[in-house]
Amino acid sequence: MSSSFRAPAERRRRQTTPFESVALVLQGGGALGAYQAGVYEALLEHGVEPTWISGISIGAVNGAIIAGNPAESRVDRLRQFWELVSDHGDGGITAWWSGLFDGGTARAWLNQAFAAEVMLNGIPGFFAPRIPPPYLEPRGTASATSWYDTSALKTTLERLVDFDRINAKDTRFSVGAVEIRSGNFAYFDNASCVIRPEHVMASGALPPAFPPIEIDGEYYWDGGLVSNTPLDWVLSAPSHLDTLVFQVDLWSARGALPRDLGEVAVRMKEIQYSSRTRAATDQFRSMQRMRAAMNELLAKMPEKLKALPEAKLLAETGGTAVYGIAQLIYRSEAYEGQAKDFEFSRRTMEQHWRDGHRDAVKTLSHREVLELPTCAEGIAVYDFTTPRPKPPPAKSPKEHPK
Repeated sequence: MSSSFRAPAERRRRQTTPFESVALVLQGGGALGAYQAGVYEALLEHGVEPTWISGISIGAVNGAIIAGNPAESRVDRLRQFWELVSDHGDGGITAWWSGLFDGGTARAWLNQAFAAEVMLNGIPGFFAPRIPPPYLEPRGTASATSWYDTSALKTTLERLVDFDRINAKDTRFSVGAVEIRSGNFAYFDNASCVIRPEHVMASGALPPAFPPIEIDGEYYWDGGLVSNTPLDWVLSAPSHLDTLVFQVDLWSARGALPRDLGEVAVRMKEIQYSSRTRAATDQFRSMQRMRAAMNELLAKMPEKLKALPEAKLLAETGGTAVYGIAQLIYRSEAYEGQAKDFEFSRRTMEQHWRDGHRDAVKTLSHREVLELPTCAEGIAVYDFTTPRPKPPPAKSPKEHPK
């Protein structure tokens, strides 16, 4: 994308906040994605309208539904999608048992049963198991490289998403995927290309479960293989607009030390897919400090020095836009195991949705989130969803001999 190109979504838009641009950044995480739907519902209720939506994997699906519908239809469309994909087991024995358990070991086993049901039967409107299985298919075919067929997802996207609306560029929209042969990360952005259902599907084509998606002669897998969050893409885009970013993560980089093999598997997955978004935020904060220092230095330069090519380059790199980054990170319940990203039961989906709505309302209740940062470096980072560590217990007087 040319650095001089500015999509309509990047231009000034009326907001209920003083920010000129609002970015919604959606991480991948399968069944956990209902949390993002709850977050968006709360944003809409508070009159916060995203001008740029960027997603990976299930975040790409949620993002497409949001960007591909008018504001008044978005929550309803999200609800249609999540009720569709969580409808598979409501008539089964596992659903009947779900009302009896609220936590603990029993609920953990129940979640595993739901996940096993998904692995065996697939998800209506999303994916279906291949029959015959891939190891019986001819080598080199798409059927031989994945356990499930995702053609149903294309039909679902075409029904729930108006791709003409996305490509009209009223809202900027971008999704990330990995080009298989080169291993390079790629972003499909309506600022520079025409978005189709295949671009969204490519962002969520996680191997070996799902097949690669062909786009213009190249084949792509899930962007989460390289980076499970599009935060870097949003922050690295040249912009002169004051920007508020809602970073909605489905995997926590922080967690407890595992106590058994099951917890080891969970923690491995969390670390792999969290994509260290805090590190990306810290790096951007350092960059903002450098920009602020350059701006201050340029302001003190005599006009003769400002006319030099080097000074003009520094002026272009500097910029005066300020950024607010609000982090909302899903926190797993104790009973959720390593299969939590494909545990699509209706009860769990509803809980994830409520958790996202609750965390977004809590975040928005802090007025400073919706205000322009006033600090010198021009960036403020907020996280009101992460529990703060408890301070160590105070030592008794006996432990402090005089």
